[in-house]
Amino acid sequence: MFTQRRIERHQLPYFLQVFNRVTDKPIGFLGNVSETGLMLISQLPMMIDVDFELCLKIPVAKGEFQAIDLTATCLWSREDVNPQHYDSGFAVHQAPEEYGQLINALVQYFSFDPLQASV
Repeated sequence: MFTQRRIERHQLPYFLQVFNRVTDKPIGFLGNVSETGLMLISQLPMMIDVDFELCLKIPVAKGEFQAIDLTATCLWSREDVNPQHYDSGFAVHQAPEEYGQLINALVQYFSFDPLQASV
């Protein structure tokens, strides 16, 4: 059976690290993002139906980072195809404007325009 995702997601494995906002310890990497959610790739499974205080540290220039703080609920967590890794889906609550800007920047960076390629 084929199921189609309502919102297009963009794959980001192992590029952007996600931190626990309270402890400032890394908990995984962004797997993909959308306006309303994200997927985390981690070495441990996440607890389901729990709110997490997350922080995305986005590199901006010469070792500096912009922090994007998010509160998100884990909706599911399952073992990844890669051994000793887990994928977890989160619904983001009241994302700050910077989160939308990050998504737009990632879409532009990772998108492929077929019209440009044919020139």
